[in-house]
Amino acid sequence: MSITASVRTDDFDAAVELAALEALGGGAVASFTGIVRGEGDLLTLHLDHYPAMTQMQVERIAADAMARWPLLGIRIVHRVGTLRPGDRIVFVGTASRHRKAALESCAFLIDWLKSHAPFWKKESFADGRESWVEAKAEDDAKASEWLSPTP
Repeated sequence: MSITASVRTDDFDAAVELAALEALGGGAVASFTGIVRGEGDLLTLHLDHYPAMTQMQVERIAADAMARWPLLGIRIVHRVGTLRPGDRIVFVGTASRHRKAALESCAFLIDWLKSHAPFWKKESFADGRESWVEAKAEDDAKASEWLSPTP
């Protein structure tokens, strides 16, 4: 079992992350890559965090997935700092011997990262407005679907 979780400012190569999971020799790899959307004339999205707390929480979320599904590996990359529309912001990948575990655990990880990882996001727009991104009820609802144990 292998967990790699990084929180960083620099970009990542999703193909490199996928290749590392494929090298684990399982029968299934699932992944999600999040891209900064440019809705509403968004210029930048700035993500701030408290590094030690964020790293610990991301690792805890990954360990929870490892405990719930028969996984060979997990790779998580989450970027912080100032990002622009079209930039990659997050990668989540899982490897397992079977597709169901890979797909479900990947969905779990992105849902829990979205609602439980301590990132503070500030949007800046072309008209000069800035606003902090509030938690969304639909993200919390999606994450709460994972509260019951996996059968």
